[in-house]
Amino acid sequence: MIQTQAIASPGQLLTDDEIRKTLGVLDGQFKNKRILVLIPDHTRSLPLPFLFRSLVDALHDTKQLDFMVALGTHPPLSEESLNKLVGVTKEERTTTFKHVGLLNHAWDTPSALISLGVIEQDEIKQIAGNNWHSSLPNEVDIRINKAALEYDHILILGPTFPHEVVGFSGGAKYLFPGISGAEMINATHWLGALAGVVGTIGIKDTPVRAMIHAAAERLKTPLTLIALVVEGKGLSGLFVGDHLSAWNEAAELSAQRHIRWCEKPFKRVLSVAPPMYDELWTGAKAMYKLEPAVALGGEVVIYAPHLDVVSHVHGKYIYEVGYHILPYFLNQWERFKNIPLGVLAHSTHLRGSGVMQNGIEKPNVRVTLASKISAEDCARLNLGYLDPSKVNADEWKDREEDGILFVPKAGEILYRLKT
Repeated sequence: MIQTQAIASPGQLLTDDEIRKTLGVLDGQFKNKRILVLIPDHTRSLPLPFLFRSLVDALHDTKQLDFMVALGTHPPLSEESLNKLVGVTKEERTTTFKHVGLLNHAWDTPSALISLGVIEQDEIKQIAGNNWHSSLPNEVDIRINKAALEYDHILILGPTFPHEVVGFSGGAKYLFPGISGAEMINATHWLGALAGVVGTIGIKDTPVRAMIHAAAERLKTPLTLIALVVEGKGLSGLFVGDHLSAWNEAAELSAQRHIRWCEKPFKRVLSVAPPMYDELWTGAKAMYKLEPAVALGGEVVIYAPHLDVVSHVHGKYIYEVGYHILPYFLNQWERFKNIPLGVLAHSTHLRGSGVMQNGIEKPNVRVTLASKISAEDCARLNLGYLDPSKVNADEWKDREEDGILFVPKAGEILYRLKT
């Protein structure tokens, strides 16, 4: 059930007062309770410093208040980065906000995790439906950060955007994979890969969302979701309620505000990855959000002149396997079965759709990387290379009639073709 909501008119944003008033519904709800708030890291757009202060104000009478960054497998944040994320100074951490904890999730620390049970093979098959494949795990251990069981209530604060793995982000995704163990992370991402980006992104009801919700049912700690719809630097929607209802409403609004419907496919796209994507693991969103609007044989250039790392956590595996379409892996599964499924999923998501013909990989879209990652490394990764210093963005602008698209901040708005 939705407790309260606020939606701005198209082209408008909610005011600070409207946001504070909407969050005010939480005032007094959690008196003398221990509260854990799950938040995103710096790779998601939202006015988190303002929301952090507003939420701390609304939860002034809690017994304990901690914020945990739902990192998934993203690298942990330093104390300085945690402060910057929520917009507080080092001094404020020890004075104004000394009662508020700032925590990282640790997906690869067994002692930090606890199991909620197992998703058995029959349930996996039912959830996956036509997307089931024998490469999926026979069972999935639903491990989650122990903290999820140590509080009286969990609040999830995060944005909803079209998402390549789950359809629309947000909601219980902050539990799985946000603060889960590797098993759920790998299973959900690989199921998303089997379904494919084009058949998943911007679609509300997906197999991965079903798996996440099935896992969330095992968590007995009460949940409240503060679902955000972000446009630019502000909010156009804010929904507070149970995690199913609030996410559903946010996804409906995101579908209206975050999808650009295109009349015809583009031959070439310059997709500018913003600095918040500091590794290709996240910068790949500059491909995910564009592929559905690119012509067969077209090209997406990921322009990220700041980017010099493939993945801080998974780079070793990615360099080992490279970037390939899904059938490339499935056709020689014995060779790749010991690679983490989340890595293989990322590989197929970035490389995009395609087919194998006579043993030769035929991607639907050419992917070219214009970054600090060298031409030699791009070749090793099975990606095209373009010297970023040779890119003149002005040459790409205002050429949509020619089938050329310039996206100045890629990664959040989904481009799809009208059917």
